Amino acid sequence: MKKMNYLIILLISVFSCNTETPTQFSEDALNDTFVTLEGNSVSFKDILKENKGQTLVIDIWASWCSDCIKGIPKVKDLQNEYKDVKYIFLSLDKKQEAWKKGIKKYNVEGEHYFMQSGWDGAFGKFVNLNWIPRYMVVDKEGTIKLFKAVKADDKRIKKHL
Repeated sequence: MKKMNYLIILLISVFSCNTETPTQFSEDALNDTFVTLEGNSVSFKDILKENKGQTLVIDIWASWCSDCIKGIPKVKDLQNEYKDVKYIFLSLDKKQEAWKKGIKKYNVEGEHYFMQSGWDGAFGKFVNLNWIPRYMVVDKEGTIKLFKAVKADDKRIKKHL
């Protein structure tokens, strides 16, 4: 009987999970605010608007994250191969000073924003952040083509570029 109950619970869990991958950002994610290098507040919607008509690679990272740092050379390889793509870096550093130092220390080139709402903010919840680095690809029309990759050399990234 116990085995049957476990089986039923397992089946309900598996089949009730939403397995759809989003292709558009939620309103909450779009309205979440980030900080620019100059210290200004900007919504994610405005970041996308500024880059309308361009393919985007979004890299969610932090300067304290060893896996993120290990991925930087692979991101630089992507940048060298796909020069027409915009690279947007969203930092989960705890402090803006650490974020800015990390950009300089690792020579990270692209557009930089500080995720002031952190892991549990609207954007973090939308992308279901549970690990960084996290890579996403958004096409020229603003459609999310790749929702989740955790390695910069994931073949799906190049597939969508």
